[in-house]
Amino acid sequence: MYQADIYATKTFLMEVLERTTTPEGIKWLVQKMKLVEDENAKPKELYLAFSAASRFIGKAPLQLTPHDAEMADIIRPGFDPSRWTAAQAARTLLILSMPYQDGEAFRQQLETLFNTADMGELVALYAGLPLLPHPELFRERAAEGFRTNMGDVFEAVALDNPYPADYMHEDAWNNMVLKTLFVGKPVFRIYGIEKRRNAKLARILSDYAHERWAAGRPVSPELWRPVGPFIDEAILKDIKKLFAQPSELEQEAAALACAQSSNQQAKELLSAHPQLKSRVENGEITWRLIGDKNLQLS
Repeated sequence: MYQADIYATKTFLMEVLERTTTPEGIKWLVQKMKLVEDENAKPKELYLAFSAASRFIGKAPLQLTPHDAEMADIIRPGFDPSRWTAAQAARTLLILSMPYQDGEAFRQQLETLFNTADMGELVALYAGLPLLPHPELFRERAAEGFRTNMGDVFEAVALDNPYPADYMHEDAWNNMVLKTLFVGKPVFRIYGIEKRRNAKLARILSDYAHERWAAGRPVSPELWRPVGPFIDEAILKDIKKLFAQPSELEQEAAALACAQSSNQQAKELLSAHPQLKSRVENGEITWRLIGDKNLQLS
């Protein structure tokens, strides 16, 4: 029923907000939170406050310390508000102030917000999914976020967000990873990408790479990150093609994929490239480094 201690989450977000917005903004927010938490509150109290949050709280980025980042991960593993704004945090506090004992009533009230939200409000709603009670009730809504054409909204649900890895079914998860590559977003920002890799996803990504190659388009080296453990005879041909590419990043991706495979032919293929194998073993090649370099080139 719970992903995070709601009291601890609210305390944390309020402390961070106090360093980011004005005393007048905090006073306004506290008043609205008290209104919203009343069991007899009318839904419009939430809707009006949610919409007005950016006007009273502002849109400045949250001022987070390294300790804040550690605390966020303690409150909810994977929770990363480093790209959140003040308004985003305030809107999440309003949602967490709602009565939530009745899960279906809680979901329905949030659905109304989702269905009427502008882009900034949608970003707050989707990024707040990993903090909500009754997380099992929001799978369909999260999948809707994967299908959006709004880049900021897609990022809010797919990147730096632990909800998909923890709650989405395999097909929805696989579609999210594929779309991340399709829209050119960094795979290294998908929380739980290693934990949720699977054979079906590896095959989907291999097929996607073939489509890109056939069209003469580049293939992100990050595509191969979830593939390594599932290298088979067919995917091995893809990896051989990567080793033959002039791009150093693609060669590095091939080496890492082979290093993560138990396939004997993949191991032999890596051994045939001793310099790359040595760099993998020395930690000089990692998926994060490949992702960072690829992002700089895009």
